[in-house]
Amino acid sequence: MSSGTSGPISPESAQTLAGLFRERVRRTPDAVAYRYFDDSDGIWKSSTWREMARQVSRWQAGLEREPLRAGDRIAVMLRNCREWVMFDQAAHGLGLVVVPVYTNDRAESVAYILQDAGVKLLLIEGPRHWEALRPVYAQLNGLARILTLLPIGPSESDPRLQWIGDWLPKDGGELRTPASDPQTLATIVYTSGTTGRPKGVMLSHRNILWNACAGLQCFMTTHDDLFLSFLPLSHTFERTVGYYVPMMSGSTVAYTRSITLLAEDMYTVGPTVLITVPRTFERAYANIQARLEKKSAFARRLFQWTVALGWRRFLFSQRRAPWTPWLWCWPLLHALVARKILVRLGGRLRIAISGAAPLSFSIARLFIGLGLPILQGYGLTETSPTISVNRLDDNDPASVGAPLPDVQARTGENQELLIKSPGVMLGYWNRPEATARMIDAQGWLHTGDQARLERGHIYITGRIKEIIVLANGEKVPPSDMELAIATDPLFDHVVVIGEGCPYLGALLVLNPERWKNLAAELALDHDSAAALNDSTLHEVILERIGKQLHSFPGYAQVRRVALTLKPWTVDNGLITPTMKPRRGQILQYYGGAIAALYAKS
Repeated sequence: MSSGTSGPISPESAQTLAGLFRERVRRTPDAVAYRYFDDSDGIWKSSTWREMARQVSRWQAGLEREPLRAGDRIAVMLRNCREWVMFDQAAHGLGLVVVPVYTNDRAESVAYILQDAGVKLLLIEGPRHWEALRPVYAQLNGLARILTLLPIGPSESDPRLQWIGDWLPKDGGELRTPASDPQTLATIVYTSGTTGRPKGVMLSHRNILWNACAGLQCFMTTHDDLFLSFLPLSHTFERTVGYYVPMMSGSTVAYTRSITLLAEDMYTVGPTVLITVPRTFERAYANIQARLEKKSAFARRLFQWTVALGWRRFLFSQRRAPWTPWLWCWPLLHALVARKILVRLGGRLRIAISGAAPLSFSIARLFIGLGLPILQGYGLTETSPTISVNRLDDNDPASVGAPLPDVQARTGENQELLIKSPGVMLGYWNRPEATARMIDAQGWLHTGDQARLERGHIYITGRIKEIIVLANGEKVPPSDMELAIATDPLFDHVVVIGEGCPYLGALLVLNPERWKNLAAELALDHDSAAALNDSTLHEVILERIGKQLHSFPGYAQVRRVALTLKPWTVDNGLITPTMKPRRGQILQYYGGAIAALYAKS
């Protein structure tokens, strides 16, 4: 990569994450680094790299006054904002190790992470987070300092608490960026995990810089691009691809105000690059379907024709289908249909990178057919995180793309995907046995995912530990079925069950608004819990599920369902902070309902 001022910053030029920031400041000091919404003024504002450097130096001066030394761990529990970056970069410039914590994680999990990592200093947002940690105050004895972005108030007497307005010095002097080995530990990221205690993934500066650089070789971004950041920075996917990648390429990042305002911010900001998860497209898909239901039959057919022709246009561009004269109709259909939908996404998106979970092919086909290039990728926290991603000129939405440069991929026993790459973690913090189970003696990292490798692409086919074995010996990967069922907007969450049983069942969380509409159609009281057990309702639900599973084998069909309106949340322990169902906890929580489901057979 170029070492000049116009091209991306190479890992060799950066050496460390602090070096990456310093080099970006040197190259483009007056370029816009971040955009954010100022609540006090009610307007969007910008910060240049020069301004960010001044603020980072202030944070460094503040940290230098604390009893910290290189290698000590400090934690950040903030929503995405400029201060997250300031804290992170200040820490790296002093050789400190950053431990990100999810803002919506349970207090018990936060306390465990802080204790396990031996964290000495914690940055939180303010009164809301401090109150959320109240149940575990007694477990926070290892913290020497607790900083708050917002004032807590005079009623709190903990001497460790300090508002940054009082803690930050007015001037920090020059940036500190000491020479450091790129292999040095940079961060410990705790996997949310669907079972058991979270494990601390140790990533070096080289791990992350290599991954960001390799990603840029697959989906080039430049100083003209604008990222919209809304996935939590505590997630390695957003941190590497939505924070370090734009810093490496000189792009601007805008921070959304909140998830609830995401659609409004996307329309206002007009991003060109979106780092996202399938849930974003699932919700948009459900909204589109809801609007189509209210349209005329002609409007629905026009929409379907637009998507079909747009998909054919995409296949032609990928050299996977011949040209057809019908493609001449695309400009008209784009103007009449597609553009009106894409404008709601800001109207300027040129790349949307989807990761962290599988994206339904039917949903990907719809948005790609409308003209939105979605590049599905795959990775693990343990690989910094990206392993593979589709390219604009080689995009198969049924796959998770081709491996990044320098990534080796093969399949092992039970078709498990095995990986070697410069992004593979240093190991798990204080967990040598777990590290040895994850990375074998030959250096292959065991992903736990089943896959097949075809035409240079990786196709994920299931999870080894989540295969359901029915009583007749048939094996079913539930994740594929769950993904298919969830494309019906009636269902907010889906878990397929049936281990050792004669048939498959499903636990379903109904979408409240759509449940009201369906209940009205069936003359049921949507406020009555008893209505969820109505036999006619279950017949309708099973019919809808059957339509989504029509392409699955006969034994891979759901025969019984248990319905609930109670959402699965991080607080009740049924999903992880990255929105993945905790299968074990869900099966335990709904043990009675599951038993009743199979008692009927």
